[in-house]
Amino acid sequence: MGEEWKDHLEQVDDALFRISQHGEMNADAMLVADAAHLAANSDDRSPGQLVNTAMLPGVVGEAWAMADFHYGYGFPIGGVVATDVDGDGVISPGGVGFDINCGVRLCATELTLDQIPDMAALAKRLANRIPAGASGKGGVLLSEGELQTVLEEGAAASADLGWGYHEDLANIESNGLLEGENRTLTERAMKRGSKSLGTLGSGNHFLELQVVERVVDHEAAAAFGLREGQVCAMIHTGSRGLGHQVCSDHVGALESRYRSHGDSWRSDEWDITLPDRQLAAAPFYSTEGQAYFEAMQAAGNFAFANRSALTQRLRQNLEAVLGVADAEVSVVYDVCHNIAKVEQHVIHGSSCNCCVHRKGATRALGGDHPELASRFSGVGQPVLIPGDMGTASWVLAGPKKGSNRAFTSSCHGAGRQLSRSAARKRISSEELQQTLKAKGIHVHARTPNVLAEEAPEAYKDVDEVIRLTSAAGLARPVARMRPLAVIKG
Repeated sequence: MGEEWKDHLEQVDDALFRISQHGEMNADAMLVADAAHLAANSDDRSPGQLVNTAMLPGVVGEAWAMADFHYGYGFPIGGVVATDVDGDGVISPGGVGFDINCGVRLCATELTLDQIPDMAALAKRLANRIPAGASGKGGVLLSEGELQTVLEEGAAASADLGWGYHEDLANIESNGLLEGENRTLTERAMKRGSKSLGTLGSGNHFLELQVVERVVDHEAAAAFGLREGQVCAMIHTGSRGLGHQVCSDHVGALESRYRSHGDSWRSDEWDITLPDRQLAAAPFYSTEGQAYFEAMQAAGNFAFANRSALTQRLRQNLEAVLGVADAEVSVVYDVCHNIAKVEQHVIHGSSCNCCVHRKGATRALGGDHPELASRFSGVGQPVLIPGDMGTASWVLAGPKKGSNRAFTSSCHGAGRQLSRSAARKRISSEELQQTLKAKGIHVHARTPNVLAEEAPEAYKDVDEVIRLTSAAGLARPVARMRPLAVIKG
């Protein structure tokens, strides 16, 4: 993976660069960036990864890297790539990632900041009662039958178990259900899922209390139920060990089908040659392709249920501290960040049945999309963008109608600027915690190194990412959210 792509790079406008099709690419590649943003990330290897994804069989339209792009497994994080499933399109687990349906849920309360008398005490209570960390300790123990139902029915199954509300479903992407037929996972994956429902995990996952600091689109904010000064909660987590195991199982199986072939990797069985083994893919309708797709859907359902269970834990703790009358929590929306979905898109004037890989990217549906609840009609889908724990997060909106040119996709966060190892070398977790405390941000982390790894300095400027996303016409800003308390693994 060299840098010959730079010879084919051209600036399209103030927020977009194009890498023209060359070599073995089957499509152009688009980078959401301006000159300064691209220069600041010039040593990032992800543009080369993006070029590689454009070499997948059946790629249609353009391969995209959102403004939060950074290096990932095979695909860049921030990557959006679609393949034609009715043609020779493939599905690649690397285009989803190991944390299947890692995503974000935004919950709104009716509280203002002055109605929470002791934020430090509330943060401590949440840290003590919201299970976090690499293990599944503290999770909801599920029988084999209950887990199977969660895999088949998603967030609705969690609500049936008392770990969510059925009225929340209309405010979850795909109504909290990725439909499928075959929900067979390995014994190891099932074991890892049996005790981790309702847990945050570690790394960049969090539960964060926030205040709506500024509203910039009042019509959309009203439709979303947001107003300045309001206390909200953002939950960022995914399918935990179950999803990681699903990805590991299928990545291993698919990569074993490829053999070194000069500078490339080749599967003679499928007549596919790829520049990177981590892109290992199967024809979408092959036995292997469908086995991964179904398992991914099941893991995605577990993630929806997991965020639902964490929402219930939040409700229970707010009620215990503030009383039932003052602790009403409603779901604004819940989005996937790591998923592959079969969607209809118009490509060069023709309708295409596409498998859209979104790895570190979120959908941004238009306000006339039939999947959205009526309250988002003419407004667009809420697009949830966590930033870093010391700066801000954002709520965006999809188009008022129709779709954007990136397969109705947007960025998913600020995007890493430092690797985790580089962040640990440069940043002291203890000093960072004191700095954040001085800013009125109460942070609790179970793992000593996680604060350094997730420090604001390790991430791109979220406001810059939002500006570029808006300038590229992908989604429009609605509200800026300032952190108050952060619970991490």
